[in-house]
Amino acid sequence: QVQLVESGGGLVQTGGSLRLSCAASGRTFSGYAMGWFRQAPGKEREFVAAISWNGGSTYYADSVKGRFTISRDNTKNTVFLQMSSLKPEDTAVYYCAGEVTVRDLSANYWGQGTQVTVSS
Repeated sequence: QVQLVESGGGLVQTGGSLRLSCAASGRTFSGYAMGWFRQAPGKEREFVAAISWNGGSTYYADSVKGRFTISRDNTKNTVFLQMSSLKPEDTAVYYCAGEVTVRDLSANYWGQGTQVTVSS
């Protein structure tokens, strides 16, 4: 059974930092793009960041560019999202995604999500 398990969410003050991790099990994602999406209360899920299979290319939503950094460790089947200079509008449930298609921002696998709350 394929699983994506996120961790690292929590409560942080404006301007703070958090590092999310997503550990995959059940299969390897080393040959596929991975990504992060988020969903705030009352809003649709939106793209945050994606990374190519070898980490050579990264993609970011304009709202997080320069503040968030996506990375991966294929030896550990894990993808990370380093979030800095956090703002209240970053508050959302963050989802890890596997087999991301950057062209249309779709994904075939999803984690259950981790809550990130940024207080003002």
